[in-house]
Amino acid sequence: MKILMKPIEMVARFSQDGIPHPVKYKVTFEDKPIVIQIDKILFKTEEKLAGNRMIIFRCQSEINGILKLYELKYEIQTMKWILWKM
Repeated sequence: MKILMKPIEMVARFSQDGIPHPVKYKVTFEDKPIVIQIDKILFKTEEKLAGNRMIIFRCQSEINGILKLYELKYEIQTMKWILWKM
């Protein structure tokens, strides 16, 4: 997987405990916005990077007929989503 570190727009649902569950996101590649539906969340972990708590989701989706794995990061303090690896 290649590190991209691209900010994304996310549609997520939150549990009563405030834990996010990503549903779909929009990312721009070569000036074209693409909406990707998250088919499956393989696992979820939490890490602390430079004092910032982040939740990492390893997901898979079918993109242009190809099954792709990727990682999304959710920064808890700033509430920002990042497409980390693809």
